Amino acid sequence: MPDMESVTSLTAESSPAILLAEDDPVTRMLMTRFLKKAGYEVDAVGDGAEALDKMTKRYYPILVTDWEMPGMDGVALCKAVRNMQLDGYVYALLLTARDAKEHIIAGLEAGADDYLVKPVHERELIARLNAGRRILALEHSLRAANQRNRILSITDALTGAYNRRYLMEQLPREVERCRRYAYPLSVIMFDIDHFKLINDEMGHAAGDDVLQQFVARVQRSIRSNSDWIARYGGEEFLMVLPETEFKAGMFVAEKIRSLIGGSTFVTRVGDTPVTASFGVAATGPSGPDLLLKVEGLIKAADLCLYQSKQQGRDRTTGIEIANSMAMLANG
Repeated sequence: MPDMESVTSLTAESSPAILLAEDDPVTRMLMTRFLKKAGYEVDAVGDGAEALDKMTKRYYPILVTDWEMPGMDGVALCKAVRNMQLDGYVYALLLTARDAKEHIIAGLEAGADDYLVKPVHERELIARLNAGRRILALEHSLRAANQRNRILSITDALTGAYNRRYLMEQLPREVERCRRYAYPLSVIMFDIDHFKLINDEMGHAAGDDVLQQFVARVQRSIRSNSDWIARYGGEEFLMVLPETEFKAGMFVAEKIRSLIGGSTFVTRVGDTPVTASFGVAATGPSGPDLLLKVEGLIKAADLCLYQSKQQGRDRTTGIEIANSMAMLANG
């Protein structure tokens, strides 16, 4: 299940960490002192190169940098920071003794958000940083909203599993990755037995309860950092198990089958027993053959699921697609 951990935590009330780049040791000490007094966490360095190195190791929402520094100056540092892939936006404040308009324009064009003419006055610096924090908070809110929209676009609203759109975008990438690195790959097609009967006898609301609890049980049984599940349609789901050989895929399917049938499902109109049928399709130990396509892998799992249902349901059927069988699986 996707989450929002990738969005850096930042609110208007928090005090973002500041990276201060200033070559003059006295100025650096004084600025560090009153920035800390204002409640900021401060890392101070003496030149642009050291600041850039710090940026590669940690995300600093605010950069305060002097223009005139030996080696990499503040303008070059701003340009370099704008070209980096970071966890969030960096608000860059450029300190300079140059107050000519062409210098100010050059600093802003290099990537600075604001500038402050030396000598720096404490209250003015804090006021400009507060303005920067408002910009950072707005940027964070926008990124969080975009992330929420992305999650909504790739997940099934009822169950929280990925949707079919995500499945058809991501599974081809997973097949190619396993092929490139010669990793095995297993997929499991499964659905709830006699689900129509549950809807007919208990109502669609109870059916929704079953679907939600069904996915929740499955998700608790898989590796959260690699395995994933998508709703293929109706009560049918597809699970993707990267770097998983056939025997391990069968083991996972059987474990989930036992978990589903091991206890009743609670619905708003009463408890009900639920079972599920499974079809496992796995590549050979060295990964997908060049002839094996995503459609063939899904079709193989679907055929195994069909066999499980034909044989009485509440069971698992599987197939390992060896290289010599890849063409047959695509047929």
